[in-house]
Amino acid sequence: MTRNKSVKDYIRTIIDFPHEGIMFRDVTTLLADPRGFRMAVDQLLHPYAGMEIDCVVGLEARGFIVGGAIAHQLSTGFVPVRKKGKLPGRTVSQEYQLEYGEAIMEIHEDALKPGQKVLLVDDLLATGGTAEAGITLIERLGAEIAGCAFIIDLPELGGRGKIEKLGFEVHALCSFDGG
Repeated sequence: MTRNKSVKDYIRTIIDFPHEGIMFRDVTTLLADPRGFRMAVDQLLHPYAGMEIDCVVGLEARGFIVGGAIAHQLSTGFVPVRKKGKLPGRTVSQEYQLEYGEAIMEIHEDALKPGQKVLLVDDLLATGGTAEAGITLIERLGAEIAGCAFIIDLPELGGRGKIEKLGFEVHALCSFDGG
């Protein structure tokens, strides 16, 4: 008897990308498979079904793909948080640390309204720097975090603890050891 596939079964690992020693967890194989993609979207939004969610915020770049699908399923809007210089309107910026460097994320200053309930979505939670920057931007616009959802958690890198220390629950579909 064959067991049913899990989301983790659709994710491939690419060794030494983007740098030597990194094991890159590639969700493009998950996204390319209709059953795998549907499973991931359904499982990501499941804890939030029936909750008041006014908007889904997706973190660049794969968070756009999953976040857009979740927003569609929840019948709500979608807002991208992008890398510096990618949004055409007036923005609010936040610097943050990556696993291997620094970056700046931005959101349109009029993208969210005070009091809106927001679901933050991305494909991967590693050190938590990108997610923390997204949370900071959302809160600076006066919106409230209803949840933080990820396809993959890399527990050894500490992102979950960082987000939970900020007072937010983390929902992740699977985890991988070894970063």
